[in-house]
Amino acid sequence: MNLLRTKSVEQSIKDTEEPGHRLRRDLSALDLVVFGIGVIVGTGIFVLTGQVAKDKAGPAVAISFILAAVVCALAALCYAEFASTVPVAGSAYTFSYATLGEFPAWIIGWDLILELALGAAVVSVGWSGYFASLLDSAGLHLPAAILNPPGSNGGVVNVPAIALVLVVTGLLVLGVKISSRVNAVVVVVKVAVVLLVIVAGLFFVKGENYHPFIPPSEPNTSVKGAAAPLMQVIFGITPVSYGWLGIFAAIAIVFFAYIGFDIVATAAEEARRPQRDLPIGLIGSLVITAILYAAVSTVVAGMQNYKKLSDAAPLADAFKAVGHSAFATIIDVGAVVGLIAVVLILLLGQSRVFFAMSRDGLLPPWLSVIHPRFGTPWLSTVIMGGVVAVLAGFIPLAKLAELVNIGTLFAFLLVSVGVLILRRTRPDLPRAFRTPLVPVIPVLSVLGCLFVMINLPLETWYRFLAWMAIGAVIYALYGRTHSRVGLAAATVSGKP
Repeated sequence: MNLLRTKSVEQSIKDTEEPGHRLRRDLSALDLVVFGIGVIVGTGIFVLTGQVAKDKAGPAVAISFILAAVVCALAALCYAEFASTVPVAGSAYTFSYATLGEFPAWIIGWDLILELALGAAVVSVGWSGYFASLLDSAGLHLPAAILNPPGSNGGVVNVPAIALVLVVTGLLVLGVKISSRVNAVVVVVKVAVVLLVIVAGLFFVKGENYHPFIPPSEPNTSVKGAAAPLMQVIFGITPVSYGWLGIFAAIAIVFFAYIGFDIVATAAEEARRPQRDLPIGLIGSLVITAILYAAVSTVVAGMQNYKKLSDAAPLADAFKAVGHSAFATIIDVGAVVGLIAVVLILLLGQSRVFFAMSRDGLLPPWLSVIHPRFGTPWLSTVIMGGVVAVLAGFIPLAKLAELVNIGTLFAFLLVSVGVLILRRTRPDLPRAFRTPLVPVIPVLSVLGCLFVMINLPLETWYRFLAWMAIGAVIYALYGRTHSRVGLAAATVSGKP
């Protein structure tokens, strides 16, 4: 059977109208922009800023955020063309099926499952920490046994993280419109908190905290062997903190802050006017959040010396350091509320990828069953919600978080290649949005993704390749023999 058989764009769109597989079109362009902002504004602002400034980039952390946003923007332009041309659930999986073929599409779908599920679990654990901190401030102290996974600080199970995932899963089952309304409220709260940090923080910025803006490079002796970035392993460069190498290494970390804008594309079948709304949702959410990230990281680095920034709660602790704990409490509340939206949208995207793969026959058909009342793929939503709850509650995820980045970058790379292929193979295809400066933009996107990927640790590549190998085995045992495209081709040719 042909591993590179493609599913035509026309067939992909036709499948969206099948009885029992039809999703409700409830989302406007504004809903999609808010979805994008909801998932992007989260861990990057509330957690990563301090860690990256302290260990990698110094006050120049804003440069890392901007460069990571540039890589995402290049990919977003490619996503926008695909999403407006193939407005079908599944995001990069569906796009790859139409251009690169079935097996590459399976690989990217399998990759997205890892990226979104693991990302939701990581953010849920981060939310649990902020939630516990708020309770501590109120005089309510939860025991370590129900705040940490087994083997971590006396933990048994992370109950708050599990509870969050299960509540969010229930919201997603009830319908995408309800989910979008909850997300809209949450986004308003956390954007207000971010703006508060920017405006209030400006009054406490000290010029000396920016000097040196790019600190001199220092050897990082704590990074050894497989934990070193692949680029430094290949070229024999000693891992360093600060300097331009530190800024580049920081890009690979802060890239996590931007994952999620591509989730807008997974909701393609639920957009009212996908050809117009999807490009607006993709590009609009990325531009807004990139500006917020650059502003926040610049202000926080000016409020407190970069070596003193907190790893866990840099925004709140920066205000505590200047004697304004009230602001810190408001920021903690914003983080607790804001991270809910991130988990919600990551799980939304995850369930839609499962739905699309199941509808194509590459996964069991019951995963694409639509709830008769709510119009959502409820079985895949409930199953993946359960898996993510287990991950969040029982597995330490610090190391595995890097897998989220490499998975996202791999998806971006394939979408960028797919734009080039589809321009050549289907130049006649109607495109509501066209990526500008082709082939320059897609090629730059590919190179940018590869650059960030080689700045990830070697051990991350090992884990990623192992996950891909597991996916290849599942495809060989199930997907290739149950593929609807393959079965249809066999029927036409008269083969059993």
